[in-house]
This record gives sequence, structure tokens and C-alpha cells, in this order.
Amino acid sequence: MKNILKKILNKKKKIKKSKISKKKIRKKITKISKVNKNIKKRKSKKLLSKNEIIKKPINKEKAESKNVALRISKNNEQKPEIKKIKKQETEKREYKIKDYVVYPKHGVGQITEVKKISIGGIDVETYVLKFEKDKANGMVPINKQSHLRPLATINQVNKCISILKSKPKIKRSMWSRRAQEYEAKISSGKIYELAEVVRDLNKGDDLMIDQSYSERQLFEKAYDRLLSEFQIILNSNLENTQKKIDKALKRNLEKQIQKVQETSSNQNLAESESPQ
Repeated sequence: MKNILKKILNKKKKIKKSKISKKKIRKKITKISKVNKNIKKRKSKKLLSKNEIIKKPINKEKAESKNVALRISKNNEQKPEIKKIKKQETEKREYKIKDYVVYPKHGVGQITEVKKISIGGIDVETYVLKFEKDKANGMVPINKQSHLRPLATINQVNKCISILKSKPKIKRSMWSRRAQEYEAKISSGKIYELAEVVRDLNKGDDLMIDQSYSERQLFEKAYDRLLSEFQIILNSNLENTQKKIDKALKRNLEKQIQKVQETSSNQNLAESESPQ
């Protein structure tokens, strides 16, 4: 019995020892894990502190360099100087005083003088033009003298007369569109285009009867410009140049005036004979 009891006691002791040892082991494991955690935290803190220490001076250096650059740029920056233009750039004069030139919008004009004028504090050299027909003066800057053109040559005048003699080329489009095209040709200032407008709007002997007001207005505008240029080029008086153009157009103004007078007299007679 004694032996049996001893064995039982020994087993119990072993069990207790084993239990105690397990508990101890668990405690040790928890302690070790805590220690490891603490070590990791410390390491991470150390790493962070190192990075912060490394970053801070870099940021400071960058900030300082930026500030220095800004200071230098502010010091070195020069305010843009606003240069006042006192004179406008001019070109070589192509035309002289007393020269006749064609300004597309107004027709033939004569250069009377070269004048310097100030526009907004800027000195501009200009041609002063005199338009005898309109009884007006105009100014064209010398740096925009490309808008002017010299008078046509005698060969160009002869070609214009051949254009006037040719058959008119009238489009079948609406009158408003055709009127715009004629206006553009007149304002272009080209002598051949002026001749084309005169030819296309010419009605021969029935000019003053069959033409509408707008047609007559455009015709007279182109006709007068052509006439004034021809007169200067041919160096003849107004009547002779007019006869030359009318001959090319097969117009007879005397007949037209007679017709108008006859029609007006017939109308007056009809009104007087009608019963009151």
C-alpha cells in the first residue's frame, strides 16, 4: 500500500510541477513578447527621430535657399521701362509733292504737302491729299502709302477703252448681290475693275430712263472716277475726255437730254389737255 501511495503522490507532484512550469513558461513568453514589442517601438521611434533629424535640416536648407533666391530675384528684378514712342517708324517716300495718286476710297487726289502731325503724343509723317471733285482734304501716313497707287499709264487707258467697247457681262443674280460686287470693285481702286463697272451698268442712249436710282448712283460714281483719272493721264479738258469715254460706251448725252425734255414736255401737254 505504501508503494502505491508513494507513486500516487509522486504523480501529483509531477502534475503540479508540470502545471507550474507551464504557467511559468506562459509568463515568460508574455514577458518576452512585451519586451519585443517595446524594443520594436523604441526602434521605430529611433528611426522616426533619425528621419526627422535628417529631413529638418534639408527642409530648412531648401527654405533658406528659396528665401535667398526670392530675395536675390527681388533685388535683381528691374521694373520694365515703359518707353514712350515719340516718332512712328516711317518708310521712304514713294511720291512727291504735286504728284497725283489714287486713293481707293475717294478716287484721284493730288499731294499738296508732307506734314508731321502728333496723334496721342506720337509724331506721324503723312501725305496731305486734295480731292478736287469732292472739295475735301485727306491724310495718309507715309508708312501706309501702299494703300495708294500711281496713275495708270496710257497703255492701261487704251485697255480700259477696249473694255468699255466690249459687251457687258451681267450676272443673273439678285441686284443686291450684284450691287455689293460693283461697290467692292469701285472701292478697290483698280482701273480695269472701274471700267468693268461702267461697261456693265451702261444703258447706252436710254441711260437716264431705264436705270434705277441705285444703278445710276453706282454708274456715276465709277464713271466720275474713271473720267477724272483719264483727264489727268491724257492731259485734256473735261469735255474731250468725256466724249472719248462716251464714244467707247456708244452714249450720246445730247440725245439723252433731248429725250428727257421731249418726255417731260409730252407729259405736260397731256396734263394740260386732260379735262378738269
